Amino acid sequence: MSSTFNEDNYSSKMNKSIQSFKKDISTLRTGRANTNMLDTIKVDVYGQLMPINQLATVSVPEARLISIQVWDKVNTSLIESAIQKSELGINPQLDGQMIRLRIPDLTEERRKDLIKVLKNMGEKGKISIRNIRREANEELKKKLKEKNISEDDNKNYERNIQKLTDLNIENIEKILSEKEKEIIQI
Repeated sequence: MSSTFNEDNYSSKMNKSIQSFKKDISTLRTGRANTNMLDTIKVDVYGQLMPINQLATVSVPEARLISIQVWDKVNTSLIESAIQKSELGINPQLDGQMIRLRIPDLTEERRKDLIKVLKNMGEKGKISIRNIRREANEELKKKLKEKNISEDDNKNYERNIQKLTDLNIENIEKILSEKEKEIIQI
């Protein structure tokens, strides 16, 4: 048994997938100010696309306000236009080198749209986990064929990978339901 199967490798991949999913849903606007909402917005500055947090200090002084203190005055209008062009649907207010984003209350229609987007992100997260399971099972089949692992080991590993998959999909479901409650909450 020279090369054995490494379950931790797939566990780690699934954890990274969950972290990526959490990061993706943190960018959704839920009626509460959150600096992560700006993570997807890139500003064309100095001949390249840069995230806002590399051009300014982003903070949340109030529950419904994001404050952006731009470091270089030249970039203020560029950041403002990037926010206006984004899918956030928020109009920035300019005050010198400070940009303020007031987060409006979500309408019922917007909440329903956000929940659809959220569920779509959740499905992508689950697909990612299932793809990692498939990858693990393919490696197991290969090792079994090459006689690097026994039939019993193969069954045990498959069972463990399935438990890991179920656990991670359950985790995604839990995160989804928490985020959905946050969106529905008025």
